[in-house]
Amino acid sequence: MSLITPPSAHFYALIPCAGSGSRAGTHQPKQYQTVAGLPMVVHTLRAFGAVSRLASGLLVVAPDDQHMASLLKTHPQPAFDVVQVGGATRAQSVLAGLHALSTRGARPHDWVLVHDAARCLVSPAQINALMDACQDDVVGGLLAYRLADTLKVEQDGRVASTIDRSDKWLAQTPQMFRLGRLTQALEQASNAVTDESSALEAMGLHPRLVSASAQNFKVTYPEDFALADAILRTRSEE
Repeated sequence: MSLITPPSAHFYALIPCAGSGSRAGTHQPKQYQTVAGLPMVVHTLRAFGAVSRLASGLLVVAPDDQHMASLLKTHPQPAFDVVQVGGATRAQSVLAGLHALSTRGARPHDWVLVHDAARCLVSPAQINALMDACQDDVVGGLLAYRLADTLKVEQDGRVASTIDRSDKWLAQTPQMFRLGRLTQALEQASNAVTDESSALEAMGLHPRLVSASAQNFKVTYPEDFALADAILRTRSEE
């Protein structure tokens, strides 16, 4: 009796870009704001485009998005396709993107790396480190950064207590899981989940934490743009 070897898993990138970025205070979705001379999402796409192991990528934008198509004409990213199936929440957008990947031939055992478009400081080295750490893991995992600051619990504007930070991490992206399992997790989870790891955790699973950099922060507030701009310009000069 011969054993059938399962086909090798492929790696896909999935980047939800359907958010409005209201906290950033910008006149357009923040992923299209200029940072270090380029729309923020272009920096993100270039980082993934430099990872040769990725089979392809998918950008999930809002149904009424009018920016991405023209942006990609100016800044071609041949590894990425665009689907206008974004939902009202991140979970809805990611789930719609997973279904779109499946219709394009991605299989349940393939790996999907979900990444925030607004984490424009991610590097190819960090993406590869996540893939190396998780490609043989039974669950998958995520980039994260061990918390360095003291954590306080607030009540009525005052400190109620201090939380032990020794086992606390800041979740980042990419987060890498099998397409089939992540689809199932998001279908079962509430739309309120703010990252893919949370959906897997709700199934009783324990994703691997892969240490990353504090520079892989999510550009969220107006002051974040200046910091991201400075870091990217410094990198370009190295």
